[in-house]
Amino acid sequence: MNVDRSSKPSKQSFFKKLKRRFFTSVRLSNSPAVKLYAGFGNNTHCFIYGHALALSPLGRKKYRDNFLFNTLALLRLFMVKPIAGASVQMHWDGQMYTAISEADGFFKFEWQPVKLMTPGCYTVQVDLVQKKSGNISCSAKASLTIPSVNQFAFISDIDDTFLISYSGNLRKRLFVLLTENARSRRPFDGAVRHYQLLHTSGDKAENPFFYVSSSEWNLYEYIREFSKQNKLPEGVYLLNQIKQFKQVFKTGHGNHGTKFMRIVRILEAYPTQKFILLGDDSQEDPNIYASIVTHFKANIFCVYIRSVGKTPKVAVQNKLKEIEDMGTVCCYFKHSKDAILHSQKIGLIKAGD
Repeated sequence: MNVDRSSKPSKQSFFKKLKRRFFTSVRLSNSPAVKLYAGFGNNTHCFIYGHALALSPLGRKKYRDNFLFNTLALLRLFMVKPIAGASVQMHWDGQMYTAISEADGFFKFEWQPVKLMTPGCYTVQVDLVQKKSGNISCSAKASLTIPSVNQFAFISDIDDTFLISYSGNLRKRLFVLLTENARSRRPFDGAVRHYQLLHTSGDKAENPFFYVSSSEWNLYEYIREFSKQNKLPEGVYLLNQIKQFKQVFKTGHGNHGTKFMRIVRILEAYPTQKFILLGDDSQEDPNIYASIVTHFKANIFCVYIRSVGKTPKVAVQNKLKEIEDMGTVCCYFKHSKDAILHSQKIGLIKAGD
């Protein structure tokens, strides 16, 4: 007797499609995905990072002033399932480079191009490869920036440096994250103007910006949308280790030591460049920047620290005094207008701008 075995595969296919439709309806994808982030480099070395994910949020299309809608959208960013040990590959100038993702899905490519790189913006594509068949499951593209060698470059924190975040108060930070969205969040008065002036003050080209934060990679698109909405200078973002849904209430409270290493990676990529560091006093920026100046004294021209409390902190004032004693200019400010005046005074931007 012949047995019809076709019903089993079709049933599996039906449930697979149903599952996919469900995830799509809640703006999630259960298909393998590569999340690739804007990279950077110099004329001989390039760097780009990403994540391999089995579950990931789809891009947000609508922004509404609605508590529930914003809360669900934020929580969705942490609904991720990393792929450990994923094989990813990148083609560059006729060469193929490979990498294996870590336990949290993170992977990196650091390579030396065959030809010297010239300043500009390039496109990089990374493919997720099936180990057994060698077929490409999915791909992602991102920009790679080789900045011009200018007089200055800038490394900035994000939360409470220009984006009002209440980083020192977990309850307030979570409330803002859950009730607002990337387009409704607000920067400090004058902060965007300060950054725009710093960005365009270069003699030959626009000064490069790097944004280094303790916020997780989950918030990458969220932060970029905020920056775009508020016309902050475009730049490279280096964020903290990705978190899953069960860790959502620990957002922004990762290991600050990794922030030090991310800044070091930038400084080592541009050993002859003069940098300005911008941060705030809500968490560890003063201590991290003091350590940076200790190890890279010749590369750090100035340090800006925003005071986010009611009064300046004595411990921060003492730390900035240590930095100044090493020969690096510091500015501890409450309002961005004071930071702009300071930048004019020391020649970072032209007087009268």
